[in-house]
Amino acid sequence: MSLYAPWSLRELVRELATGATTPAAALDRARSRIADTEPELAAWVVQEPSPDTTSVMGVLGGVPFGVKDIIDVAGLPTRCGSALRADLPAATADAPIVRAWRSAGAVVVGKTVTTEFAFFAPGPTDNPAAQGHTPGGSSSGSAAAVASGQVPLAIGSQTAGSVTRPAAYCGVASLVMTHGRFPVDGVVGLSPNLDSHGVYAAGVGDVAVAWAALTGTRPAAAPSRPLRVLSWTAEPIGVVDDEMRQALETLRKQLTEGGAVVDEFPEERLIAEVTAAHPVVMAYEAARERDRELAAADRLSEPLARLLQTGAATPVADYHAAQRTVAEARGRIAGLLASYDVIVGPAAPGAAPAGLEATGDPVLSRAWQALGLPVVTIPGLRGTAGLPLGVQAIGPARGETDLLARAAWIETRLS
Repeated sequence: MSLYAPWSLRELVRELATGATTPAAALDRARSRIADTEPELAAWVVQEPSPDTTSVMGVLGGVPFGVKDIIDVAGLPTRCGSALRADLPAATADAPIVRAWRSAGAVVVGKTVTTEFAFFAPGPTDNPAAQGHTPGGSSSGSAAAVASGQVPLAIGSQTAGSVTRPAAYCGVASLVMTHGRFPVDGVVGLSPNLDSHGVYAAGVGDVAVAWAALTGTRPAAAPSRPLRVLSWTAEPIGVVDDEMRQALETLRKQLTEGGAVVDEFPEERLIAEVTAAHPVVMAYEAARERDRELAAADRLSEPLARLLQTGAATPVADYHAAQRTVAEARGRIAGLLASYDVIVGPAAPGAAPAGLEATGDPVLSRAWQALGLPVVTIPGLRGTAGLPLGVQAIGPARGETDLLARAAWIETRLS
């Protein structure tokens, strides 16, 4: 039995709206799929024992969804993938982002696996699209739960590449929201200037439905004129493998044949500089955001302990210099996005690496996360071994609705 079987959110929303199915039946379907696949997949930390489907309202009206286990859900523990939090009591209130999804009609199924404090030490989750390969991190459980069809919707968070990379590796769509779009209260974060919310669904159109429900808006119409695309190669960063490079060439050809105007991205070196600045900001802020964990560094994984210790030793002048690099770049990229619709490039260096001992490299998300821009991961491309190769589309700040419409158009070129 294949574990890769994404469940269309759009189809479920239509079925719920027309009465072709019910919230209780949708929940039963989710629980059945979890029961069938969870022994192999290990995407969940804890499941909600008695979700209420009797009074759900909103556009999503009964859609089952998963919540990354660094985000508070009332009545469930927030363990953050760490033994340090094993004995903490259950959260007494939902995080605002969970309340917002509930208000849209989504029903919490449970908490999904995260890496330790949303950094690098992986949990047990496998990749539904490539068993024995990493599902990415840190929102590994949410991406895998959607890719396997356990739920049609799940939420995560991103500080470096924690939403984009798992979506790319697992062959599903995701949205990283503009930094600050929703409050991060009730989220155990790492870096106030970097932490952002994210959401997963089967395809870009499914994410667009979720976003419209969350924000009380309507999905944007398909582009009415040729899309203006900047093609970002990430070559100066030096990590893109040959298979991904070839996939990007294929994508560029498909976009051009589809009528898009595709130009080379002119700020490759600038993005490499922002990529280098991102870890300085992240480490410096993480050491202060997670100071209690820093005090117990001997009980942390080696990568997390090193991050916090590096951040604690980082001079404030270095932190401010990194922040200036990001701020200067933000204006230049905003100028480009005033003339182009979208920047498109690799979401990861290649396909998901074999093994579950590491989560892959987030480097190709670092700059866009530092800039605080919304990012959509677009599924559809596959490598020679059949593994997913995700691409990411970047748009202007607070432009999620239009970005999703443009990314959906790109997605149709890949099918």
